[in-house]
Amino acid sequence: MKLSSMKNVLAVTKTVPYLSSIVFAIPFIATAQSVATSAQSAKPVPLSPMPADSNPAFEVATIKPSDTSSPHGTFIRHDGRHLIAYNMSLRGLIVYAYGLHASQIVNGPPSLLATHFDIDGVPDIDGHPNLRQSKLMFQRLLLSRFKLAFHYESHELAAYAVQVAQNGPHLMPTNSKPDDSTNFTISCPPVLTVRNYSIADFAKGMQDAFLDKPVVDQTGLKDRYDFVLKWTADESQSFCPVSPAGSSPDPNAPPGLYTAVQEQLGLKLVSTKAPVEVMVIDHIETPSGN
Repeated sequence: MKLSSMKNVLAVTKTVPYLSSIVFAIPFIATAQSVATSAQSAKPVPLSPMPADSNPAFEVATIKPSDTSSPHGTFIRHDGRHLIAYNMSLRGLIVYAYGLHASQIVNGPPSLLATHFDIDGVPDIDGHPNLRQSKLMFQRLLLSRFKLAFHYESHELAAYAVQVAQNGPHLMPTNSKPDDSTNFTISCPPVLTVRNYSIADFAKGMQDAFLDKPVVDQTGLKDRYDFVLKWTADESQSFCPVSPAGSSPDPNAPPGLYTAVQEQLGLKLVSTKAPVEVMVIDHIETPSGN
């Protein structure tokens, strides 16, 4: 996923307290029109977080093909107790639920995977699910209603590898414990704040949020870290606004993403081919009627 796919501020934490106002930062972000429409609806009564150790499923869920004749954004959000996926392709739903890059999904009927659905469901446990619980709910929905069956294999794919740069990493180990909350937050101009993340976590976050290929960790680093990464977006990375054509460049602006990773973190993003775990779809079908 390219930075051009990102239109909203990303804030992903391990302990998201509730999701009523969050549009998930996945390759499918609501358009301004769809966000405005959502804002005009009545505000739901705030709900308490779902117990963190809960493993919810959808108690009931309505699934229908998206109306292709109407204006479309794409998002996953909460509306009171309802968890809603709007105009999500089936491939996109799998990407979200299982934390994959689209290229990590192998086989399956292309026309069905490209079909967009609207899903509106209620969890079987009271409270707002966190991000892990939301993904689990959609995993279970895919298994039960779309009859998804799959297995994992390792395939060599075009990917980015996170590697240690020549002069070694410039990273400060976190003071947090492994089970403490984590944070992966982006604001504009591009400033990424990371707390209590391993480099494998960082690679996964970059894959989910910014880059157009799978990202693998080849650093061998095992600690967890806190750091801030600042860069200047180019025209292909329009998560944040770029300077208009003809404007004078800011001499104090940070470098581009790849240079920033090397200079500020002592790491590098290398375009390569690498073994990547892929989901091989053995069976999937149009969902059962509601």
